[in-house]
Amino acid sequence: MAELKNDNGGKEEFTNKRLGIVEKLAIAEGELEAARKEYAASTQKLHLAEMEKVKQETEYETALEQIATTYNITLAEAKDSTLLLDLSDSALKKMESGLTHAIEELGPINAGAIEEYKTVSERYEFLNAQYNDLYEAKERLEEVIGDINANMSRRFKESLTKINSYFAETYKNLFGGGMASLELQNPDNILDSGIEIIVQPPGKKLQSLFLLSGGERALTVIALLFALLSYQPAPFCILDEIDAALDEANIDRFSAFLAEYAKKTQFIIITHRKGVMEAADVLHGITMEESGISRLLSVKLEEKG
Repeated sequence: MAELKNDNGGKEEFTNKRLGIVEKLAIAEGELEAARKEYAASTQKLHLAEMEKVKQETEYETALEQIATTYNITLAEAKDSTLLLDLSDSALKKMESGLTHAIEELGPINAGAIEEYKTVSERYEFLNAQYNDLYEAKERLEEVIGDINANMSRRFKESLTKINSYFAETYKNLFGGGMASLELQNPDNILDSGIEIIVQPPGKKLQSLFLLSGGERALTVIALLFALLSYQPAPFCILDEIDAALDEANIDRFSAFLAEYAKKTQFIIITHRKGVMEAADVLHGITMEESGISRLLSVKLEEKG
């Protein structure tokens, strides 16, 4: 019985040990399966990481190639320049999107723009040179015009002073007294200024030419005409009915003045006034005895007298 008990005790111990070993084996197998799964997951992650590495390397090489072809610079040169900004990826993406939109708004690339720019640039340089030449010529011309205007103003002022003196003297001779003068309406701009005739017939107040009677205006204009003739004498002068508006009293004064002035200038006068004819040395008359046939008659008054 004792041996039987010992055998049963041995079997029970063996069974317990076996169950313990089986239990440990199940645990080990579970751990092994978990390890296998973790290994498989790690292997998958490694594969994905290798693929991402290949992708990143490819993008890096593409980026380097793009920098070289698009911007014609190396990576080191790009790092030294301001092309690479210290911004986040999202900020760079946003900037890229904005630049892409701006490029799209520019429209398609004009392949001939460089040649067109060269042509336009040459044209601009040519026209700019022409403009500079014209501008310099304009300045020189304005300087010449300024000198001419200054000289003309000086000579005109000198001439007006002399003519004014002759006018005053001639006016006194024709009117038997009085005063006359030529005055500039705008002395500050002589070349564009008008000239006003101011006269004072004997026994009257100083007044403008437009306030005189017709005969006085005509005689005043005759005085101005002879003042101009005195300033720049001529060998002979033709007067066509210059005395038409004069009355008899003024005709006598005009005739006397004309006879005196004729000592230094020869006059050819067309007139219908008897007083003027009497002052002439030679008369040439035109008659028409028959219709359409004119006849010239000449009389030398000095010989006749």
